[in-house]
Amino acid sequence: QVRLMESGGGSVQAGGSLSLSCAVSGYSGKLCMAWFRQTPGEGREGVAVVASDGSTRYASTVQGRFTISLDKSRNTAFLQMNSLKPEDTAMYYCAARIGLYGWPLPREEYEYAYWGQGTQVTVSS
Repeated sequence: QVRLMESGGGSVQAGGSLSLSCAVSGYSGKLCMAWFRQTPGEGREGVAVVASDGSTRYASTVQGRFTISLDKSRNTAFLQMNSLKPEDTAMYYCAARIGLYGWPLPREEYEYAYWGQGTQVTVSS
């Protein structure tokens, strides 16, 4: 059974940094891990994706500020968020896709079968 365990998040002032981590267990083979975010009344936005070959993809809203990485030895994905803005405030969810993936890397909610519980990120102005 695939399980995701998130940690990190919290509150920070604009311009600050936060990091998120997501440990995945119970899988084998190729893997894509992604971070999505959601605000009340909105759908989930794919923020960043990392594949098991190290390739990445970012939303234009976070390009240059967020960095996603995958430590395969620890089966853990990390999202380093710098230069945070109030509009980055959201619930952040880790997601995993097991098996084949194409290019561009998947960044839509329906493309991921496994999800973490979510962690709140709040950026104050």
